[in-house]
Amino acid sequence: MRITQRAVALTSLQGLNRNLDSVAKLQQQLTSGKQISAPSDSPTGTNRAMQTRNDQAAVDQQARNITDAQAWLDQTGSTMQSMIAQVQRVRDLTVQGMNTGASSDPSQQALATEVASIREGLIALSNVSVQGRPLFGGVTSSGQAYTTAGAWAGNAGAPVMRRVSDTESIRIDITGPEAFGTAPSDLFSVVDNIATDLTANPAALDGHLTALDDVLKGMLAGVADIGSRATRVDGLAQINSDRALSLSSQLAVTEDIDMPETIMRLQMLQVGYQAALAATSKAIQPSLLDYLR
Repeated sequence: MRITQRAVALTSLQGLNRNLDSVAKLQQQLTSGKQISAPSDSPTGTNRAMQTRNDQAAVDQQARNITDAQAWLDQTGSTMQSMIAQVQRVRDLTVQGMNTGASSDPSQQALATEVASIREGLIALSNVSVQGRPLFGGVTSSGQAYTTAGAWAGNAGAPVMRRVSDTESIRIDITGPEAFGTAPSDLFSVVDNIATDLTANPAALDGHLTALDDVLKGMLAGVADIGSRATRVDGLAQINSDRALSLSSQLAVTEDIDMPETIMRLQMLQVGYQAALAATSKAIQPSLLDYLR
């Protein structure tokens, strides 16, 4: 087969263009820092990158859920601890009021007034909310868990849950009845009875004290439960953070270029391209006929 000058020129130009395309691709990778700019660059790498990004999206959502759970549990725990301190004060006042032989009627009245004031404060604390939802209201759509009279106005419904990992969801709420008991032996009823009987019937305070201790025991158990859940969420927050870093590293391995290696490859291609240009210019010498065409 006869090899014409035109065939030699076309073959040489095709080789130069392929070399130039390789140079341009490496230059584009250096500019973007990515080795995958289009799915055609690496179908398997593209698929792996998409899967990793989906995992990252799930981890990001779980991180938001964990932050929400931490805020809810921390607020619940601190609110209950404040209420326990107030209940212990009511207990001290009740014990003081039981010693009727050493107190006068005005003293008993003062104790009753303080207990009634503490009860109002307890009701206010029971209505503390996070993002417009009362901590102890369950799934209620109203803005309060307890009425001003101390009656529970929430809705137990389903527990408030947050998904904090691919396999785990954690409950973040505790309802009013779970934390403070149920009527007529709930916290607010017992404290109301104490405030009334400090002046009306001091002999009944002994029974009220027993009821108050039962409520206090339930509140302490509730705080312990909230604390254990908060500890679990804190541990999952660290696991989530570690997983986010791992996924970022995986994505970088899939998409990011090795800068020193890419620069070296580019320099080698550029040297080869310059050598190919020089060789081609010598192999394809233009003739007078080329200029006359």
